[in-house]
Amino acid sequence: MVLYFKYLLILFKSQMQYRTSFWLLSIGQFFIPFSVFAGLYFLFERFGQIQGWSFSEVALSFGVIHMAFAISECFARGFDAFSSLVAGGDFDRLLVRPRSTVVQVMGSKFEFTRFGRLAQSLIVLLWAISSLPIEWTALKIVTLLLMIASGVFIFTGIFMLAATLCFWTIQGLEVANIFTDGGREMAQYPLNIYQEWVTRFFTFVIPFGCVNYLPLLYLLGKTDGSGVLYMLAPVAGILFILPCLLVWHLGVKHYRSTGS
Repeated sequence: MVLYFKYLLILFKSQMQYRTSFWLLSIGQFFIPFSVFAGLYFLFERFGQIQGWSFSEVALSFGVIHMAFAISECFARGFDAFSSLVAGGDFDRLLVRPRSTVVQVMGSKFEFTRFGRLAQSLIVLLWAISSLPIEWTALKIVTLLLMIASGVFIFTGIFMLAATLCFWTIQGLEVANIFTDGGREMAQYPLNIYQEWVTRFFTFVIPFGCVNYLPLLYLLGKTDGSGVLYMLAPVAGILFILPCLLVWHLGVKHYRSTGS
């Protein structure tokens, strides 16, 4: 991790060489999600509620998932841009270094301008928390933090799986955006508003439901009994990274270089 933070510091200094560009991009990232949130607001302004969920409750889900995506996109951007390393043969250099390829790929690129998106998500999250009559306890605070961490691990895992495909396809496949950008847009709403097969898929295969639906029920007091299982649901999202790491290492073993 010392190496990882050195990568982070070097790339931060390089991006700050063009400070005006950096701040303009950050401001742009701050305002872009507002158009999505405005659409959410007008939807509830027209219909009042969706499947029993109020605007403030969905705003809490919105803030959590967008915050998780912003953090993952900032610190795991190296996997999203991984195809350029494979196509140019630069991944060969990473293999001869005595450090984990995961750390090196993650450290190859950071998007610090995503802090603008993170700030916007934080504002929405704080507004939703202040608007909801939730009796906050230590367990509920821990659950909220686990929800955000779980989302970060899931998005990072999806970026990693998409990067692994590059060992066979060379170029990155846009189909992966179905589960990154598409997953973010879908998971900003509670999963029970969708058809049952969608809810099952995004709970047991890609566990977005463990980020924004099951623990959300616990925070809002909509569970039967103590709700311990709902509270611990985000752990499943964190564990999602383990099979992704396994698939990554299998992909590295099948890497055949550029032949140059």
